Amino acid sequence: MTQAIVLGAGMVGVSTALHLQTCGWSVALVDRTGVGMETSYGNAGLIQGEAVEPYGMPRKLRQLWAIARGASNDVRYDLRSLPGHFAPLFRYWWHSAPKRHRRISAAYSQMAAAATREHQALIERASADHLVRREGFRVMERDEEAMAAALADAERVRAEYGVAFKFLSASELAAAEPALKQAGVGAIHWLNAWSVSDPGALTKAYAKSFTDAGGTISIGEALSLRQKASGSWQVDTQGGVLEAEHTVVALGPWSPELLRRFGYNYPMVRKRGYHRHYRCQPTLHIPLLDAANGYVMAPMARGLRITTGAELSAPNAPSTPWQLERAERAARELISLGEPVEDQPWLGTRPCMPAMLPVVGQAPRHKNLWLNFGHGHQGFTLGPVTGRALAELMSGEQGVL
Repeated sequence: MTQAIVLGAGMVGVSTALHLQTCGWSVALVDRTGVGMETSYGNAGLIQGEAVEPYGMPRKLRQLWAIARGASNDVRYDLRSLPGHFAPLFRYWWHSAPKRHRRISAAYSQMAAAATREHQALIERASADHLVRREGFRVMERDEEAMAAALADAERVRAEYGVAFKFLSASELAAAEPALKQAGVGAIHWLNAWSVSDPGALTKAYAKSFTDAGGTISIGEALSLRQKASGSWQVDTQGGVLEAEHTVVALGPWSPELLRRFGYNYPMVRKRGYHRHYRCQPTLHIPLLDAANGYVMAPMARGLRITTGAELSAPNAPSTPWQLERAERAARELISLGEPVEDQPWLGTRPCMPAMLPVVGQAPRHKNLWLNFGHGHQGFTLGPVTGRALAELMSGEQGVL
């Protein structure tokens, strides 16, 4: 039986381990903290089957000016950290040009189209259906001009990709979500999305189905990875040294740091994000994006979770939850938001590649070193898709995409 070590126990790593196991491999999953403790825990809990185009970098002067002067809550930046972001941001801007973005979206949309199908297989295997809602999510607009633009774009996406949506007037949104004190000018209800009441719990449920089938999970340090003269790979764990013929790097935003040790340079836009839970009764039925203020409210097991947009800062900069504070103020205009559940907000990092597509495949110069990272805002959505694609590639089988 062929052996593999998978480094990283987020949604991407766990999904890769599960699919390798299905293909007949003996797999050891290694993480420094445990299963689903980083971005796979801290996201908005959306499986976005409708997200057929990746988030491009704004190119219109009006949008860029709003970000530059701090008027947009979608993106916040620390001016002192921008030199360190310049190279990957420039490449991100270049790839976001309309023609390039369309070419990228052609590949990206195939992954998104497979997302709910691939999750469904793992949900059934993990008996985790109780964590999942299949009712979509909504994007609320606060003014007529923005609503007209959003509706036109939704019509385009439906025509090009077949993604289903429904327009809700303000009165229809208010009827669908009675907890709202106001409903803006209405919403786009994306019907192809699923939502999860506890993203970390779903990742852990997938991991349990992996261990129930004989897989192992160890606490270890990925940066200890080394290749022996024989070609096999070793990594240090609390239980001792693990060794396998193959290894998979699925470390999200920490992947480039490890790969630099082997001579690889993968520029990455590292976008930080925050969340916090709030006591809220009555609460929402399904997640709602307040587009004008750049945050999502998602009903979760711990309360109503507010998640923020992107923050560009130094890798180890202290927490600066300005976006979350602004989102909280906006949310209180919409719903009777209670007190925070946690003393401090959660902070995590999204691994965004400048070309907006995840890195999936074999490392160019090292035999049996495999890569699966860089899913941007959609690691939770796309983990099972790229996990299956990589496992089939490693096994010499036909890919899922």
